[in-house]
Amino acid sequence: MGSYYENLVRPLLFRQDAELAHERAVRAMSLLGAISPLCRALEAWTRLPAAQARPIEAFGLKFPNAIGLAAGFDKNARAWPAAAAFGFGHVEIGTVTALAQPGNPPPRMLRYPAQEAVINRMGFNNEGAAAVAARLATQPGPGARRIPLGVNLGKSKVTDLDGATEDYLASFKLLADWADYLVLNVSSPNTPGLRELQDEARLRELLGAVTAANRARARRVPILLKIAPDLTWPQIDAVLGVVAEFALDGVIATNTTLARPGFFAGVNEAGGLSGAPLRRRSTEIIHYLSRATGGRLPIIGVGGIADPESAAEKMDAGAVLVQVYTGMIYRGPFFAADLARALVDRQKR
Repeated sequence: MGSYYENLVRPLLFRQDAELAHERAVRAMSLLGAISPLCRALEAWTRLPAAQARPIEAFGLKFPNAIGLAAGFDKNARAWPAAAAFGFGHVEIGTVTALAQPGNPPPRMLRYPAQEAVINRMGFNNEGAAAVAARLATQPGPGARRIPLGVNLGKSKVTDLDGATEDYLASFKLLADWADYLVLNVSSPNTPGLRELQDEARLRELLGAVTAANRARARRVPILLKIAPDLTWPQIDAVLGVVAEFALDGVIATNTTLARPGFFAGVNEAGGLSGAPLRRRSTEIIHYLSRATGGRLPIIGVGGIADPESAAEKMDAGAVLVQVYTGMIYRGPFFAADLARALVDRQKR
């Protein structure tokens, strides 16, 4: 499936502005999601045969395969109902903030094809938690979905750090009913000050408040934390201590990086770097997290997955699931189906 996209479709898409191409892809996926019979037919074509399927259970949910669509693609819950048709085993929408916001000024998404990388400085552009909740209320809910749906929450840009906990709580209260799992994103480099929420004291305040609100619910929703690849090992140890203290259900490793390795040392563009240059660092962090927790903490691995080998590398390092986004830009919409099939074939061997 991938060669057709890479040879014929991708050259046409890459003549367009990156954000414009992204919006057109979301719109197309949204239209497909509205045609249920077509989605089911496409899903039957991409889905692994029952005899080959290897469902995965993590944080109380069942995933038909290990491949997920990372947050950042479908910010406003418009396209996710079609994700299973393309072979995804789960999808994460967002990042959603309590307040609607336009994000940073364009241009804010830049492709680097030779490096199979992207720099983005989108800045959590989204319609806000209330609008996203209203849209989710019209779509299949928990227990009625083809695949699990995660909702990724971030801090509104206009909210200062001292008000961050209440900002996340506002989004949590609006969106928890519609999520199969929730992610607290404290690691995007594109909202000023956001990464300071990874500091031990601020993180303890945030996780304490959100987990308390979660315990008060009739249906507890799994909560995960998404961390940055630029943390030091002592910082990661501190984060893990707080994660254990509040019994979070898992960690997503990692977000985009502010590092500029190799070719990117000479690139003067602000924003988070994703894609192939992130592969090694994200895998190192997954391995560290897995060893530090004795493999008991579920980890979703993301960063630099461009082929079956890089996906398997994350799983071997300790991830129970993986997510892709930049890889899909370079490999096409059926990349997830190709990866899922390749991982099952690898398990057989």
